[in-house]
Amino acid sequence: MNIKEKVKYAIRKERLLNKGDRVIVGVSGGADSVCLLYLLNGLKKEFKLFLHIAHLDHLLRKESGKDAEFVKALAVKLKIPITCARADIKKTVKGLCLEERARNARLAFLLKVAGKAGAEKIALAHNFDDQAETVLMRIIRGTGLYGLSGISPKRKMGRSFIIRPLLTIRRKEIEGFLKKKRMGFRTDKTNRDEAYFRNKIRHRLLPLLEKEYNRNIREALFNLAQSAGSDYDYLKGAAARYLVGGRTKLNLNNLAKLHPSVMRLKLRNAVSCLQGDTRRITFKHIRELEGLIFNRPQGAIVDLPKGVSALKKKKTLSFYLR
Repeated sequence: MNIKEKVKYAIRKERLLNKGDRVIVGVSGGADSVCLLYLLNGLKKEFKLFLHIAHLDHLLRKESGKDAEFVKALAVKLKIPITCARADIKKTVKGLCLEERARNARLAFLLKVAGKAGAEKIALAHNFDDQAETVLMRIIRGTGLYGLSGISPKRKMGRSFIIRPLLTIRRKEIEGFLKKKRMGFRTDKTNRDEAYFRNKIRHRLLPLLEKEYNRNIREALFNLAQSAGSDYDYLKGAAARYLVGGRTKLNLNNLAKLHPSVMRLKLRNAVSCLQGDTRRITFKHIRELEGLIFNRPQGAIVDLPKGVSALKKKKTLSFYLR
């Protein structure tokens, strides 16, 4: 299958789009997002899509203004409406790494644009290689089954769904598609900066693993994500009846009786209720919560990322924003 056929297959298999959907397409100007935009534009008539481009300038590079101009020109060329905005990431909430601050600002912007446009879907350009990198990063940092699931092809966020039609497409396929079609794109020089953890994984560790240990390491990591994601979805469904009731105030006696896998899901669910996701919750944090439940005295507290804390009371474990 060519790249267009692969994307159509992914859309149908993962039920990413419905006919008549309004879709916000996150376009940075880089190869991945430009490829995504052209592919969705090519499928616009078949799926009766209403596309809207969204571009956020993070003001992290001197040339970022030129990226915005490139995307605006692309919108004019394809006759697609566009919303552009700027966010000074360096002045946003401290305590988070620059990558995470940029990610949070971008997500908030996309959700805002989707809300104003009445869009059901927000399309992002994460690809096969991004998935492999993400899983390896999480393994190194420490994770459980949820983290091994990697990047989800479809995820509910607010009133919209985040969709990733390129998740099964390799980076080299994307670059080959753009070259063949003679489509220009912007290059972000920070993608080579190994001060960023992902770039170290991409440019140093993965090539080393391919050369010295397993030439198909990317496929192995991608397959691991798919397998773990399927298992995690099943576990969530099987555990659903245990997740009813209190969401941020959990009964300690009932928690202690649960299977460890179900208990961990319930703990993650409590964090998610307060912060909307559990992106920064690692397996280490879950183990700290288990220690709080079984070994620590009444009144003990565990502080978690993104301002969430858990307090052990006489009969309950209470989660709150500090």
